[in-house]
Amino acid sequence: MVRCIRVPKAEGNPIRLALKAEDLLDVGARIKADGNDLLIPILSDSFKDYPVEDADLEILEHKETDYRMFLPADIRDILPNSYDCIGDVIVVKIIDELLPYKNAIGDALLKVNSNVRLVLMDGGVKGELRIRELEPIAGTGTSETRHRESGVTMLTDPGRVYFNPRLATERMRVASEVKDGEVIIDMFAGVAPFPMVIAKHAKPEIIYSIDLNHDAYLYMIENIRINKVKNVVPLEGDATVVVKDLPLADRVVMNLPQIAYQFLDVALSKAKKGGVVHLHRIMERATCDAEMESLLDEMRSKGLDCHMGKKYEMKTYSPTASVYVFDIIRD
Repeated sequence: MVRCIRVPKAEGNPIRLALKAEDLLDVGARIKADGNDLLIPILSDSFKDYPVEDADLEILEHKETDYRMFLPADIRDILPNSYDCIGDVIVVKIIDELLPYKNAIGDALLKVNSNVRLVLMDGGVKGELRIRELEPIAGTGTSETRHRESGVTMLTDPGRVYFNPRLATERMRVASEVKDGEVIIDMFAGVAPFPMVIAKHAKPEIIYSIDLNHDAYLYMIENIRINKVKNVVPLEGDATVVVKDLPLADRVVMNLPQIAYQFLDVALSKAKKGGVVHLHRIMERATCDAEMESLLDEMRSKGLDCHMGKKYEMKTYSPTASVYVFDIIRD
């Protein structure tokens, strides 16, 4: 039996919120309807002037959602606060101090993520192909997975190709700005998440999807098939070379935050007047605006007239730096 208060249904929600605000709501039992009243479980002997009674309520099973609660209390403050979930695979960064606990961390993450089958420890992005160095620390199977986002399904493998699930919002933003009939170039496409989301939610004429990584190119082809997309063209090779044979574009995506800015002149040279280049870049917050203006001055000196459109700070990269995306307009 559970201690409850009897409350008219019309008053149920505000009383529930009031109990919750005072930590007097018993969340271990389900609220029950009884005629025109609700029986609300409480953690006190009474609440205001509502009648109190003991009732047979359904007891709710508590499921812990914070993986840190399954690990020693003395390390909880330094455990990762976030991790990437790519399909049914988790990728997590672990500091050196926690390496003795890596398998325990993996097991804890599996406990609170019922849809995940494998946990991988992230050793950082390596080489020009931006491939993560990954080590399995819990679970089973390979790192290949199907990731679902914004109505599309993408086959990917974080151990073989670069894929960032945290760009889902940015991908939808870009898709929402695409006008009918646009020509789009994605210079560093990976498995083609930008092209897939754009093709799903907009009506461009064509999207050229380029990557140097052969595995990424093969995944592009498969993702085009899976999503039954007709207007995405997969291309393998160095984007700075491949784009020379492509038509001018209304929009160029440059999702290579470490070094994309070094190829901004190539992107601008392939943009129509009024076209947009979406440049991703890791920058120190204190010098961001000044450095970008200097970069645009350099472009103008090459005869590539342009100006800054929108700027978005997408995520923190370090205590002093962030990952930004800049919408640069070709004049």
